[in-house]
Amino acid sequence: MGKGFFQVPTAINDPIKSYAPGTPEREEVLLTYKDMYNEKMDVPLYIGSEEIRTGDTMSMHPPHDHKHDLGKFHLAKKKHIEQAIGSCLEARTAWAELPWEQRAAVFLKAASLIAGPYRARINAATMIGQSKTIFQAEIDSACELVDFLTFNVEYMAQIYEEQPESSPGVWNRLEYRPLEGFVYAVTPFNFTAIAGNLPASAALMGNTVVWKPSDSQVFSAQVIMEVFKEAGVPDGVINMVMGDPVMITDTVLASPDFAGIHFTGSTSVFKGIWGKIGANIDKYKTYPRIVGETGGKDFILAHKTANAKQVATAIARGAFEFQGQKCSAASRAYIPKSLWAEVKEFLVEDVNSFKMGSPEDMSNFITAVIHEGSFDKLAKYIDQAKKDKNAEIVVGGNYDKSKGWFIEPTVILTTDPHYSTMETELFGPVVTIYVYDDNKWEETLKLVDETSIYALTGAVLSGDRYAATQATQALQNAAGNFYINDKCTGAVVGQQPFGGARASGTNDKAGSKLNLLRWISPRLIKETFVPATDYRYPFMGE
Repeated sequence: MGKGFFQVPTAINDPIKSYAPGTPEREEVLLTYKDMYNEKMDVPLYIGSEEIRTGDTMSMHPPHDHKHDLGKFHLAKKKHIEQAIGSCLEARTAWAELPWEQRAAVFLKAASLIAGPYRARINAATMIGQSKTIFQAEIDSACELVDFLTFNVEYMAQIYEEQPESSPGVWNRLEYRPLEGFVYAVTPFNFTAIAGNLPASAALMGNTVVWKPSDSQVFSAQVIMEVFKEAGVPDGVINMVMGDPVMITDTVLASPDFAGIHFTGSTSVFKGIWGKIGANIDKYKTYPRIVGETGGKDFILAHKTANAKQVATAIARGAFEFQGQKCSAASRAYIPKSLWAEVKEFLVEDVNSFKMGSPEDMSNFITAVIHEGSFDKLAKYIDQAKKDKNAEIVVGGNYDKSKGWFIEPTVILTTDPHYSTMETELFGPVVTIYVYDDNKWEETLKLVDETSIYALTGAVLSGDRYAATQATQALQNAAGNFYINDKCTGAVVGQQPFGGARASGTNDKAGSKLNLLRWISPRLIKETFVPATDYRYPFMGE
């Protein structure tokens, strides 16, 4: 076989299409939407070379039209999870030994398929199954997933190029092995890109994966598997399973070959998994890698010198895009008293201008939350705010689940900086605002830092560079992604590596080579060309 020091194509962020009226991409995605809306998908388990249909199924419904039937997906039993683990172990050796450029080519092809022939299909699936507007679907399921795949290949090449120094007569080499065993990927409903990246990033580095997507994301997960299959991901490298999450996780974590978990989801679930790994630690052949991105209670902090319109826009976009169902979404805001009246006016005007309904109608900015459980939780907190004396609904506050799980974007004003919705992660279109005295800037910095157990994203808006710098320093542990004069959402692969600390996760920065380093186990090889023939050292002379 020919050899070479191969240079991978330079990664660039996939351009975002506009979907403006009259554009070909708008027409294509709407036609695809109509077709997929009525196609009745039947999603199997993907284990090795098999598509397994167990007959034990769960139905899929669009959140914005929950009586409509999209089809079903099949649920695994314990034996299927054990089969998936076996499939990983069977495929591992050949996949790990495949030349790295061949693995790169597989995922570069997947990126090209998503950017091209699958773009409308994966966007439409995300619009239907997760109720994303076309813009939110485009930046997620198309652009971000393409970016993850292409930038990860570039990062892999950069990692492999990093080699130790060698001294005369010695050649030191560092090889980057995949982990010994298999990786478990657990992905959330809210980002199709995360669902694709968590198994793919580990697989790119030579690992094999058991992937459990969220029940609420299976409709677009099926399209991801279609892409992986067409791109040439070998059988057994990525095995997709659905079913009882506790059973699946317990079965995976009981295996001595469990080598790591790549997780995005709730803090409580991640802590539970961490505890189970600790309890099982004597079973494992190696210490498992634990990588997780979990919850957030993300903030926007305005200084008295901020522009009121910019603050209102940051809140409107940061809190309400994709119905606030982003781990980075703004859900608490701190506004100085001198700015509040103006910010309130702009924000109420913006919220009242939002249109809400199906993502098929592209004039809608707001669609439905993901399921009834989310709807009921949000409605409960909104109703409580209507009753509490230390809170008031500034705008919004209505909800309706007769057709879809529709929660009106809601702004709560509280006089208590520790009010429940200032501290509890709601994961929906609800933001709570606390108005502080202008002369209590430093106290408010401390309040922002100490209010939440989370530390994912945050933003400061200020026209005063000293104040912005002070906030950057004071809040250094309060957010893994910190924004100055911007909203606290919208991280781009290759530009803003994403992740937080505290109860928000292990901060391993998806969208950077820091994340890929967790899926390898380096081996140092030292080769000496002329070995010593005498054990004696010079210091031992007479």
